[in-house]
Amino acid sequence: MTARAADDSALWIAALIRQFPELARELAPGRSGPFDSHASYGGRPPAPPRPAAEARMREEKREALLLQQRHGLAVPGYGAAPIRLHVSDTIRDITDGVVELEEAACARLGVPRPSAAGVPVRLRRIAALLEQIGAHPVLARHVRDELRRMARRCARALGDTEQVVRVAGRCPWCDSVSLRAFPDRRAVLCVNPACRCTDEECGCRDDPAYRHLWPEGEWAPLAAAAGCRTDELDAAMEGTAP
Repeated sequence: MTARAADDSALWIAALIRQFPELARELAPGRSGPFDSHASYGGRPPAPPRPAAEARMREEKREALLLQQRHGLAVPGYGAAPIRLHVSDTIRDITDGVVELEEAACARLGVPRPSAAGVPVRLRRIAALLEQIGAHPVLARHVRDELRRMARRCARALGDTEQVVRVAGRCPWCDSVSLRAFPDRRAVLCVNPACRCTDEECGCRDDPAYRHLWPEGEWAPLAAAAGCRTDELDAAMEGTAP
């Protein structure tokens, strides 16, 4: 794995560590008044729930208990509030994906099987293995792609729209005005789908969903080649660019 690809994997890990705990807060939306008092019914108690609603509530309670037991995520203030099942599906997918990814990496590297732990702990352990993972190109690509997939699914479940800031200058590889700063990742990407660099290990060469990326350590040579200034990149990352 090149230093660029390792940095990319580390960025996805950082995004997951930051966002995964937020999924628990998105599981149950806030409750409204009708079920909190009889006021909305003119002093009369609400009608008993229909069988379909009762079945749904039982399923949602089961989901909340499963999430707490299996993933260590308790739904804040959970009572009879509905569970957002697409969020719980995301939690399970990411949890299972991180467990499988860490176990696969350890098995390929010949290190002891990892002990049980929460998602953030496992992600930090994967980050500590990135240098060793780099010696195995197939594994390295799989790790990077899986981390990217899970981070994007997490962001979609949270409804996040990543901030994008246009950067002055032209891409050193495709000469288009397609450079963009992504402050959440503290990285600059070329968003031109046709852009290809000369690094044979860079994902932009064979993955249509991948974009060439410059991490913070490469901003100085990027600025020199693109015709912009490093202080402009800093301003874009801090949200103070004009």
